[in-house]
Order: sequence, then structure tokens, then C-alpha cells
Amino acid sequence: MNTRIIRYTTHPEHADENARLIRNVFTALADAKPDGVHYAAFRLDDEVSFMHVVTLDGDTNPLNDVPAFQEFQSNIMNRVVAPPVTVVTSVVGNYELLAG
Repeated sequence: MNTRIIRYTTHPEHADENARLIRNVFTALADAKPDGVHYAAFRLDDEVSFMHVVTLDGDTNPLNDVPAFQEFQSNIMNRVVAPPVTVVTSVVGNYELLAG
């Protein structure tokens, strides 16, 4: 299992747009139902920071084939204060959040 946590802060004027783009990704995922990806996104209480948790069952990322995800990523550097920080993790415990 390959789990990553991605965290970033948007410019205040782009936070709502970022949240909308994320919701579009999850709508597309609900329709496409790609195998091998488990994904959650969170907006933090400061309203401008976001955290994504992504677990991939294999070496390829099915999100890359979802047009809404491509749209979300296309202009992210214009929406964020600094580049997103990605941390590769090892799951120590899990209760029904991550599949597998």
C-alpha cells in the first residue's frame, strides 16, 4: 500500500475555487469508480489550508486519468502560497479509513 499525505495553503481568494475543483474530482471519481485508489481531501479550519490523503494499491495513479483531477492540478501553482508538500507514509493503524 502506497499512502501519501499532501498538504498546502491556498491564497485566500483561491480557497473556494480550490474546494470546488476538489469536489469536482470526487464527483468524477463517484462516476468513474477507478480501481486501486483510495482518496480523501480535507479543508482545514483556517479555511485556506488543504490536506489530501491518497492510497494507491499499485504503482500507477488512476487519478491521473480523471479529467477533473487534471483540471484541479493544471493551475494549482497559481492557487497556492507555496508548492504542496508531499509526505510518503507507512500505515501504523487504520480503522475503516483506508481500504486493504
